[in-house]
Amino acid sequence: MADGQPEQSLEEVLRSIKHVILVLSGKGGVGKSTVTTQIAWTLYHHGRKVGILDVDLCGPSIPRMMNVEEKDVHQCSAGWVPVYTDKDQRLAVMSIGFLLNSRDDCVVWRGPKKNAMIKQFLSDVCWGELDYLIIDTPPGTSDEHITVVENLRNYSPDGAILVTTPQGVAVSDVRRELSFCKKTKIPVLGVVENMSGFVCPHCSECTNVFSKGGGEALAKTCDVPFLGSIPLDPSLAQSLEEGKSFMDLFPNSPTLTALSEITNKLLEMDKSVNA
Repeated sequence: MADGQPEQSLEEVLRSIKHVILVLSGKGGVGKSTVTTQIAWTLYHHGRKVGILDVDLCGPSIPRMMNVEEKDVHQCSAGWVPVYTDKDQRLAVMSIGFLLNSRDDCVVWRGPKKNAMIKQFLSDVCWGELDYLIIDTPPGTSDEHITVVENLRNYSPDGAILVTTPQGVAVSDVRRELSFCKKTKIPVLGVVENMSGFVCPHCSECTNVFSKGGGEALAKTCDVPFLGSIPLDPSLAQSLEEGKSFMDLFPNSPTLTALSEITNKLLEMDKSVNA
C-alpha cells in the first residue's frame, strides 16, 4: 500500500463478509481452481455477491479462468480494489496474477515473503459487502495454508471444501488435508470428486476413465459430507479457456446439474445455520 494510507484490520474486512470458504486439495492438478470458479459462478447466478481470493501465489490461474487477466487492480484509501467480472459488481477477483508483468512471470519468494503477501491480501482488499468469499489455496499443507488459517481462525470461517479426483493417490492426499483441517480446527464442509467420468461431447454419455467413487467413499469413511461429483467435460474446459460462465454457455449440460447440486448443498448449509 502507498505510504500514508490507513490500513484496514482483518476484522473490518470480514465484518462485511457473510461466509468465508477455503478450497483445498492434497495435490496439484485435481481441478481445485476449476471447482473454485464454478462454485463462484453458480453462487453468482443464484443472486449472491461473491469474491474469489486467489492465494496460490506460484500458480495464479484464477484471472485467466475468469477472463480478467488483462485487467489491473487499483488502490483506494483503504487498500486494493478487486477486479470485477461483471458490470453490476457482484463477482470480484483478487490475485497476485494482477501484480505480475505477464502470465509467464514466476514468483520466486521464500516463505516469509509469501506469508506477508497473503496477510496483505486478507486485510487490504476492499471487497465491500459480500455473501461469499471463496479462497483458492495452493496444493498441499504449506506455510501459506497455515498463514490463511491462523489469520482467519478467530473469525470463524465457514470451513473448507476438499477437492480430489477418483484415483487412489489423490484420495490419499486428501486424507492429509482432512488431518490438516482437524489439527487447525477448520470445519470440513465436504468433499468434491472432480474428473469423475468423461462426458461425451456428442451424446452426453458419462464414461468412467480413471475410476469413480473414491471421493465419496473417503467422505463416508471420514464422516464428512460428500458434496458431489464433477465429470471431465470438454464443454467445461472450453468455458474455462474462454473465461466465461459455464451456466451461460452450456445451460443444458448434465455437468451443470452436478455443479448446481454442489452449490445448493452450500446454500442449504447457510439456511440451516440461520434457521
